[in-house]
Amino acid sequence: MLFVEYPRCSTCRKAKKWLDERNVEYVDRHIVEDNPSYEELKEWHERSKLPLKKFFNTSGKLYKEMKLKDKLPEMSEDEQLELLSTNGMLVKRPIIVEDGFILVGFKEEEWSDRLL
Repeated sequence: MLFVEYPRCSTCRKAKKWLDERNVEYVDRHIVEDNPSYEELKEWHERSKLPLKKFFNTSGKLYKEMKLKDKLPEMSEDEQLELLSTNGMLVKRPIIVEDGFILVGFKEEEWSDRLL
């Protein structure tokens, strides 16, 4: 299982602690040092069945500075994926990548259902 996170993100730290306390094994990946590629994001989006907007860190500083709330609705899916692949700070985190599913963001109940 892949755990994609930004170590300074409080939600990511909470999620990592949750995983560790439950002895869930994972491979850790720093989302800024090793930003997801266009291909990875496209695959994760398709597998997750989530709207692409759910992959954007809408509360992040960069999202707000770039005024993406107004721009995203006018961008194609390819343009949005390309943008996400340019900077890990644009991507919602943490992300769990498992064979059968993708989890975006930390929702304890959802994680319990899928991981335990």
